[in-house]
Amino acid sequence: MAESQSNPTVDRRTFVVDGLRVVGAIGLAGFGGFLAGRRGASGEMVWQIDPSKCIACGNCATHCVLDESAVKCVHSFPMCGYCELCTGYFEPNPIALNTGAENQLCPTGAIQRQLIEEPYHEYTIEESLCIGCGKCVKGCSAFGNGSLYLQVRHDRCKNCNECQIAVACPSAAFVRVPASQPYLLKHKRVNG
Repeated sequence: MAESQSNPTVDRRTFVVDGLRVVGAIGLAGFGGFLAGRRGASGEMVWQIDPSKCIACGNCATHCVLDESAVKCVHSFPMCGYCELCTGYFEPNPIALNTGAENQLCPTGAIQRQLIEEPYHEYTIEESLCIGCGKCVKGCSAFGNGSLYLQVRHDRCKNCNECQIAVACPSAAFVRVPASQPYLLKHKRVNG
């Protein structure tokens, strides 16, 4: 009987020590898992501009933490009318319909205009010149078909935890999207 009474004491002590080890291991694993989950969460979601909410306010050019904004203008060619008078390219009342700087809406000349065949022109964005000011987007949306829009370019974006452009965005157009599908594309609306 003496042996059976000594075993419960050892068993209780072993049980308590082992229990504390298990609780400690679970706590550390849980904390490590929490940190790994946080690390994975930032890699799984990225910032992007919802083109249906963007009002081309100009904050993308000035509020990005980078010297040159990660936001660039993109062109939805399926939506474009290839117009001679593109309101995303030309000032509202251009002196002439030519590529002279005095006629262009873009302050950096980032939009390139090329004749396809009379009267159709193709407009492409030179991203290295684009500052994300949104002037072309505003012109295209106000008077054109809205084929120009702003997007975050993920090869430049730092994916900050609190994006300064998102904080400054008056229309809440900056949203988190899955990194597996980082771009919100703008398409023609289909009737029916």
